[in-house]
Order: sequence, then C-alpha cells, then structure tokens
Amino acid sequence: MTQTSIYNQNLDKNAANFAPLSPLSFLRRAATLYPKHPAVIHGNLHRSWAEVYTRCVQLADALTRQGIRRGETVSVLLPNTPEMYEVHFGVPMAGAVLNAINTRLDARAVAFILQHAEAKILIVDPEFGEVAQAALEQIENKPLVIYTEDPLFDGGQKIGEISYDDFLAKGSVDFAWELPGDEWDAISLNYTSGTTGDPKGVVYHHRGAYLNAVNNIVCWHMESHPVYLWTLPMFHCNGWCFPWTLAAQVGTNVCLRHVREEPIYAAIKEHKVSHFCGAPVVLNTLANADPALKEGIDHKVKVMTAGAAPPAAVIAGMERIGIEVTQVYGLTETYGPMVVSAWQSKWDEVDFDERCRLKARQGIAGVLAEDLMVADPETLEELPWDGETQGEIFMRGNITMKGYLKNPETTEKSFAGGWFHSGDLAVRHPDGYIQIKDRSKDIIISGGENISSLEVESVLFSHPAVLEAAVVAKEDEKWGEVPCAFVSLKPGAQATAEELIAYCRENMARFKCPKHVVFGPLEKTSTGKVQKYLLRERAKSI
Repeated sequence: MTQTSIYNQNLDKNAANFAPLSPLSFLRRAATLYPKHPAVIHGNLHRSWAEVYTRCVQLADALTRQGIRRGETVSVLLPNTPEMYEVHFGVPMAGAVLNAINTRLDARAVAFILQHAEAKILIVDPEFGEVAQAALEQIENKPLVIYTEDPLFDGGQKIGEISYDDFLAKGSVDFAWELPGDEWDAISLNYTSGTTGDPKGVVYHHRGAYLNAVNNIVCWHMESHPVYLWTLPMFHCNGWCFPWTLAAQVGTNVCLRHVREEPIYAAIKEHKVSHFCGAPVVLNTLANADPALKEGIDHKVKVMTAGAAPPAAVIAGMERIGIEVTQVYGLTETYGPMVVSAWQSKWDEVDFDERCRLKARQGIAGVLAEDLMVADPETLEELPWDGETQGEIFMRGNITMKGYLKNPETTEKSFAGGWFHSGDLAVRHPDGYIQIKDRSKDIIISGGENISSLEVESVLFSHPAVLEAAVVAKEDEKWGEVPCAFVSLKPGAQATAEELIAYCRENMARFKCPKHVVFGPLEKTSTGKVQKYLLRERAKSI
C-alpha cells in the first residue's frame, strides 16, 4: 500500500497559491506601478506604460469581438513599430497565438505559413503589402486583413479591410482579460527559415516565454528601466523574448524601422540607449562605420549578439568603441538565447585580445535554461570537457519549444533521448563553456579531414582589409571537398585572393585554407545570418 506523504495532504494548488506563469503579468504590473514611465518611442510618438496597456487590452477585446477563439492564430507582417510591440501582449491576452512572420520571406513562403498556421487575421504593414497580397492570392481560406499606418514610412501597398487603429477602437478598455488557464498553452508560433524545404512551425508556451524573459534579465545583469533599441527584428524568436523582458523591467522600447548605422548611433545618443541586440553582421557594420558617427556616446551601452558565431575580431571592434558585448546562443526552438558567455571576475585582468577570445565562446546554460551538453550524436554519451573533442550540442529544460506544429515525426526526432538535438557542433572547455565549431551541415570534409568553416572565417575576419567572410564546401575531384571563401572588403580596402590565401596559410594549417576566394556582397537573412546554402550553389559554378 502506497503511503501518501504528509506534504501532499490537504496542500493543493488554489487561486491563492498558484498562478500560471505568463509574461502577460509583466505588462499589468508595469502599467499599475509605473503608469507614466515611457514605454514606447517611435519618432515623435511617445507612449507610457498605461497607454500601451490600454491599447493592448483594446486589441484583445477587439479580437474577441471579431470571433477569435482561444488557440487560434493571428499572423502579422510588421517591422519594429509600436504595433509590433503591442501584438506581443494583445494577441495572447485574447487567448490567441501570435505568429510573427519573417518580413524578408517571399510570397510563396508567406502563403505556406498563413495556410499552415490557419491564420484567422493578418496584420500587415504597407511596406510588405505587395508580398502579402501575392501570398493571399495563393491560399483558399483567407484571413481578415488589417493594415497599419506609420508616419515614418511613405510608400508600399496598403491592403486590408480596416486600419489597425480603427480595429482597436472596436475594443473596450474595460475588457476583463485573463491569464491562460494552463501555462503550457501556446503563446506564439515562429517559423524556421526553411532553407532545406518548407519552414517548420515552432510553438512556444507561456511558461517558456515567461522564464526566458526573466532569464534575459538575470544573464545580462539588466538594471530596472533600461532603454532598449530595437535593432533585432521582433519577428525573430519574438525578439528573443525581449518584448516581455522590457515589460518585466519597465523599460523603454525605442523602435527602429530599418537597421542602418546612422539611425542606430543617432538613437543611442539621443535616447541614451543602454541595451540593444543584433547579429554579428550588425556589430561588424557598426564597428566599421564612419568614425564621426561613433562620437558623442558618453554613457554605458551593452549589446547582446547571437545568430551566428561572432569572430573575436568583431567583438574587439565593438569593445574598442566602448560598447560591451555579451554573446548568447540558441535556436528558434529554444526561444532564442538559452546559452550565455557569462563573464567571470577572474578574467578582469586578462589582456584585450584574450578578453575578446573568451567572449567569442558561446558559454554556459542560462540561469533558467536548465541543462546542456556536448555529446556523441548517435549514443548521446557526453564527451570530455577538453576543448578538443567535438560533438553535437544538446539542450533541455523549460526554455525549449512545445514542438513543431502539425509535425509529430520531426518533433519526436528532435527530442529523441530526452534532449533537444541542435544540429550544431561544438567542443566543451574544461571550465564548462562550450564553443561552436560549426553546423553539422557546414563542416567541410577534405581528404578525410574535418575543417570548421567558422575557424577559417575567423582567420579571414582578422585580416585588416576584410569586412565580411563566409566559407562553404566546394566539390573537388581530388579532395572531395575544399574550402571556398566568399569575402567582402572594407570600404577603400584592397586585397587579392592570393593575398588572403597566403594570410590564411600563415595563421592556420595549410589543408584548412580556402582554395578559392570570391569577392562581393554576401546574401543574408533578415536576422543577419549568411545564407550559406545560396553560397554553396554559387560555389558549384566556380
């Protein structure tokens, strides 16, 4: 006979001692305790937390009046505008699921997402109206289309039946919204890039969104009332959960429609921006911007970077202008950042180059991320922490997706063995910090030897003339595969392919050096990742 523990007798969950974790609670707190604190800035538009809360409540009620039921999808095609911030609260406050679509996708991909997500409503900015219209023409069950209006943007194609503000006006400010009945309920749906087929729909739950929003605060040592600049697209992993983080910390969201070095530096100086996020390509652009743009920053600025492994040279470029870099690592499936390159005080005295090298490592599991390991992808046996033995990164914990929408087979495969399979290859150093060596699909196997494309890129980035570099495999009759480098140079800089190959030979094993160098701009996704599958196609014709 099983005896019941004394701690389980008459000690049940109830409304007084248990509430489902949801980032929606952050917004209510911010509006209640700091109603007049600035929440959103967009050009001349300034809104307080009380005003943002009211608009989100109205949006939730308007969606409910429109017939949106719990668990149905609301899709958006929006840049980093106040409306994009509001939907991160208003949609789930109605019990619906937010699907923020990558604004760089073509009409076919957008049509697939709308259809696969069974979107009931599409909110679209005129800048993406043409693509949205072409997508809508390809699907049978068309959603209600709502358009936004932005005084900072003139042009595009306005499509839809009603404006966003007119739709909001249908909602009551007294709508009695509720937290989800279950924290496992879906809060958002984000699609992977789909570079090898149709994109996969990654489902987030309220619990994970809540925890990763707080994890951002803890891992970044984020103070109360930060001023955050939106350079990272909010469609990307829901802005790494920072829309909810900013509500928790009662910060100020400085919206930025287009990511360019001039408006970034201008916003940092004008609004005293304390934090922003961006892919290494954004950091590289800022580091190599006109020196005059960098003048006048007299306060502390922190940047969090991820999306691709940043070479130490890129981190050094930012640190030299006084912007403190923290690298994080994760995937769409882990709500964005789940691993952080946490700084340790014992490293304070190391020289500048060593500091940048340490910061270039991906790091350790975030405080609320639970666990990760580098292991054999076949046996899931954890590998030695020796900084040399290479394996796949596996993660598990509360900051991991529910799974892939309508894709049980891939979901089961990605969670096999009780771990999420990242597909990224890394080593683990004796201090527990991981360092990515490559995506499994990006490893170059030349004459039976594995070559890390990231290692070759890191050497190329250290050349004084190189602005950007990406290395992929090119078929070779003798070696099977050889490294092929795609390089863009800094403005005014000059370098030949022969010079860059010779530079690589001076700084790494000769068999790892690129055999071909191609000059020109690199194709990237909207989040700054180089689209290596396109470069691999280009390499075939070289």
